[in-house]
Parts: sequence; C-alpha cells; structure tokens
Amino acid sequence: MTETNNLLLYVADPEASGRFYAGLLGREPVEVSPTFVLLVLPSGLALGLWKASGVEPAPTASGGGSELGFKVARAADVDVTHAQWQARGARIALPPTDLDFGRSFVALDPDGHRLRVYALAEAA
Repeated sequence: MTETNNLLLYVADPEASGRFYAGLLGREPVEVSPTFVLLVLPSGLALGLWKASGVEPAPTASGGGSELGFKVARAADVDVTHAQWQARGARIALPPTDLDFGRSFVALDPDGHRLRVYALAEAA
C-alpha cells in the first residue's frame, strides 16, 4: 500500500488560501499557481489547496464537513495558538474549550474548512 502524504482542500482562491495558511502555520508554499498551492507541514504531510472549479470530478461538498486536526503538547498551547491564529485573522468557530478528550478550539479558513487545534487530556 502507498503512504498517505497529502491532503487536498477544495478552495475558491488557491493563492488567497495559500497566503492564509502560510501566515497561520508559518510555512511558505513549495508550489504556487492560479489553480493550486502546496504547503508541506512539519510532519511531512503536504497540504494542497486546489481551485474547486477545476477539480474533476467536481466536488460534491464544501468546507466545514470535516476537520483538519493540529495536535499540540499541552492545554496551555491551545490557548497560545488560539491567540496567535486570532491575531492573524482566523475566524473562530469554537473558542478554547475543555471537551471530553481534552482542550480544543476550532478556526475556519476562508472557505469554511474547520481547523481543530487540540491537546489531549492528561491521564489522572
């Protein structure tokens, strides 16, 4: 079986989304065109931002139907990341909240894709 090495999000404006993610994640794109932008995350996972109007077959869902998760080490890191992302203009769908699995917040990208930052609860 081949290794999963990329995640594609369908977006309205790849270049604008690329700027959004570059600012949010502190990673510059490794590929930029009018229809596609590619960023490589620290884990090695590549995040592709593909212009929705050019995808074949055409997407049947829009942003918000799933989440991209970003695990951080500690609950305090959730709060720090939230403040940083909010300062960079990310729309916040859920402020930092303690949930059954740990502390988390949810931001939205320009197309409504959900970005969940979380830290797992420490075992008692």
